[in-house]
Amino acid sequence: MQANDDSGPICGEGGIRAREVLDLVSDKWSLYVVAALGQGPLRFSQARRVVAGISQRMLTVTFRRLVRDGLVARTVTPTVPPQVTYSLTETGHSLRRAVQPLIEWAFTTVDDIDAARAAYDARVDEQG
Repeated sequence: MQANDDSGPICGEGGIRAREVLDLVSDKWSLYVVAALGQGPLRFSQARRVVAGISQRMLTVTFRRLVRDGLVARTVTPTVPPQVTYSLTETGHSLRRAVQPLIEWAFTTVDDIDAARAAYDARVDEQG
C-alpha cells in the first residue's frame, strides 16, 4: 500500500474505526487499570492503591470511560454504605490478553531504554 492510498485498512473507514478503538486505551491510565483488574475485581480504593500515581479524579474518569466502552463492569452491592466493585468484562479480558505481551516487553526492556536515553543525553551534552 502506498503512503497516500486512503483505500487501505489503515487509512480507510475501517482504519478510522480501529483508531477510535485504539484511542480508548491509549491514554495514560487505561492499560494500567485493565492490567490491575486482570488480577480480579477491585473496589475503588483498592484500585487506587494498586495503580500507583493515579489521582482519585483520574481513576474516576478512567473507570467511567472503561465502563462506557464495555471493557469494565461496575457492580453495586446494596449494602450500607453501598459497595462498588469493578471487574473486566469479556471484552476487557480480551484486551488484557492482547496487550499482555506489550506489558511484559515494557518490564523487560525498561533498563535498556534507560541506558539508551542516558547514552543519548551524554552525546547531546558533549556536542553542546
